[in-house]
Amino acid sequence: MPSSRTGRPPVQRAVRRPAAPRSPRENPLRRLYTRAHRAWDRPLTAYYLILGGSLLIIVLGLVMVYSASQITALQMSLPGSFFFRKQFLAASIGGVLLLVASRMPVKLHRALAYPILAGAVFMMALVQVPGIGMTVNGNQNWISLGGSFQIQPSEFGKLALVLWGADLMARKQEKRLLSQWKHMLVPLVPVSFLLLGLIMLGGDMGTAIILTAILFGLLWLAGAPTRLFAAVLSIAGVLGVILIKTSPNRMARLACIGATEPKTGVADCWQAVHGIYALASGGLFGSGLGASVEKWGQLPEAHTDFIFAVTGEELGLAGTLSVLALFAALGYAGIRVAGRTEDPFVRYAAGGVTTWIIAQAVINIGAVLGLLPIAGVPLPLFSYGGSALLPTMTAIGLLIAFARDDPAARAALAMRQPRFGRKRGAGGPRGPRRWNTMRRRAPAARPSGER
Repeated sequence: MPSSRTGRPPVQRAVRRPAAPRSPRENPLRRLYTRAHRAWDRPLTAYYLILGGSLLIIVLGLVMVYSASQITALQMSLPGSFFFRKQFLAASIGGVLLLVASRMPVKLHRALAYPILAGAVFMMALVQVPGIGMTVNGNQNWISLGGSFQIQPSEFGKLALVLWGADLMARKQEKRLLSQWKHMLVPLVPVSFLLLGLIMLGGDMGTAIILTAILFGLLWLAGAPTRLFAAVLSIAGVLGVILIKTSPNRMARLACIGATEPKTGVADCWQAVHGIYALASGGLFGSGLGASVEKWGQLPEAHTDFIFAVTGEELGLAGTLSVLALFAALGYAGIRVAGRTEDPFVRYAAGGVTTWIIAQAVINIGAVLGLLPIAGVPLPLFSYGGSALLPTMTAIGLLIAFARDDPAARAALAMRQPRFGRKRGAGGPRGPRRWNTMRRRAPAARPSGER
């Protein structure tokens, strides 16, 4: 090997290889979409959407109930936080019911379907007994519990219809009886009409519309033929037209759709018009929490049926769109739970609960926006009213239980191990947990070979 002038062997330089062609850089929007799609498709997505979305709606509802009800409470010579405290108490009880329902097995939910239905029918019948039933805003659908506490049994009729109808349709599907139209309609439709009749005796057409939506949701999930579906829908439509035509109050509410002046012909559209005024004055980000003007006696039922209008006035378009997004996420999660399960009861119950919550939200928000007649139904999980909050939170607990019962979700929850609190050396799917990972371990003593 020839040496250099310094006497050292020459340095051999490595042969430079041609650089590999670079792959084109991925579009950032495409990468973001891919990551969002992967996160959206995870097994626990529905579980987190139901739990997080419902809790956010409840918390925001408590804030808006406190803001919207202060003036009403002071006008009634009550403390400003009177309605908020009652709503907070109902939310606390509802939280216990939600937790219990989310931990109950599916078999126990099915076992409770008939007792809940019998209890709801009995309480709805008690409303019509003189001296027991109470009339609120022209509707006799309440039972006094003493003091300022009342209960509306028709709200629990929604939960009863969902559980009983889901159990009924699941048992008939297991016996392959749903292909016959008689088994699809009987006894689901007669029992639903019984509940509707008890509700309409008190004059509450808004709640009757929600129960009708649940009935149609169950029939649609059961795969009812188009002709059968259209026949039931036609009968319900004819009955609805008759009930509206025979009631001047309902005709006046129908005339207030799209009204821009408080007096529209013979109808007094004060509530509908001032709801539009509240939304219009909110702007993009609202006038500020607690700064609503319409709640100072101009807007009736500001903390119940028209709380969405106060939300738009105080939190603006951003606040109302946030509420809509939360309900949309809750509805998507419910549909996902119903679509991915193999258990027919879970599919019918999850679909019934989703239909109930979304239909009621659409009817309430549509009335506030002036697109639908005022039906007198609260915004689920948001408006003031313990009778509506308790069964709705129980239904949310059902959805959480169904989301946890999914096989992929169960496997994902089983893989999650607590970070702290485990005993040292306790084995799991990944073996014993090592606590002192930064400490240098002494080498194990080798046997000396002495016997």
